[in-house]
Amino acid sequence: MTDLATILIIDDSVESLHLISGPLRTQYRILTATSGEVGLLIASKEPAPDLILLDMTMPDMDGYAVLVRLRRNSETRDIPIVLLTEQADEEERESALQLGAVDYIRKSIEPALLMAKVRAQIEAKQVRENMSTLLEAEVARRMTESNLTQQIAIRALAHLAELSDPETNNHILRTSEYVGHLARCLREHPRFATSLTNETIDLLAQSAPLHDIGKIGISDDILLKPGKLTPEEWIIMKTHAVLGSQAIEKVAHGNPPLRLLILAQEIAHWHHEKWDGSGYPDGLAGDAIPLSARLMALADVFDALINARVYKPAMSNAEAREIIAAGRGKHFDPDMTDVFIRHFDDFVAIAKKYQSAS
Repeated sequence: MTDLATILIIDDSVESLHLISGPLRTQYRILTATSGEVGLLIASKEPAPDLILLDMTMPDMDGYAVLVRLRRNSETRDIPIVLLTEQADEEERESALQLGAVDYIRKSIEPALLMAKVRAQIEAKQVRENMSTLLEAEVARRMTESNLTQQIAIRALAHLAELSDPETNNHILRTSEYVGHLARCLREHPRFATSLTNETIDLLAQSAPLHDIGKIGISDDILLKPGKLTPEEWIIMKTHAVLGSQAIEKVAHGNPPLRLLILAQEIAHWHHEKWDGSGYPDGLAGDAIPLSARLMALADVFDALINARVYKPAMSNAEAREIIAAGRGKHFDPDMTDVFIRHFDDFVAIAKKYQSAS
């Protein structure tokens, strides 16, 4: 048995396989495939590779087709995939990232840079796996108590994410109350009346604090970076939604399932989706985004706008109101936005109630 990470290289060119695999063999176990079909077969076998380097321009089945099939297969969907190409086209890069690739590099890349990019992806995967295991164990342990203990545990876990990002002090308290108040304001709206019962509203407010629990799995170098994230850093940063969702989901569907945690899993996974479909991680649009996540999206953005972060100063309430209104039908559910704006002063009051210590 070996401790070396395994990399699968899929490329129809034997010459390219040798050029790319040569530098990597000194530090990794290398598997190769000269066609998409063979690559798919190897990738689905146990143990699965830790990383796949995938050529874009193969005959019969190109890299895009292989990527789609890898992402649709439950056995391979979580393997990070870096696409290889002769030329770096921005439009192709964007398409590849939207399909689920984690990076996109040229075949002519220098060996040292290739090694650095591969190492970054292997280390990121190891961090995600380690943190996911820790999160699952922690959530499972804390969620076996009574309802009161469940609520205390949720707050405690949510504060773990805040400890990694001290500038979000009281963020979970504010967003929890925003979500609950917005849900109560929406009860009279015909679109939401049947969904937002008193019980559901209480559960939404209780589950909201876990929306960013996945940030425990993001390194401080990225989470607390004062400047703009690089494209590679941003890809890693966005994984916090799935990280948190996966950890909660492991215990949310027990016997019997805990509705509180089912809502928390929805919020963690999809609170960065946008009404127009341009969000992440799944590009959901409109009512396909769970109601819980739509509520959290509005609450989360409002709180981020009016509070200082390591990468930006706080905005005024008036500026935040304009940005929220401008996001109607783009970032946010239009009817939900209208209600939020109508009751805007209520949310400002909640923000003042739990104002972060300076």
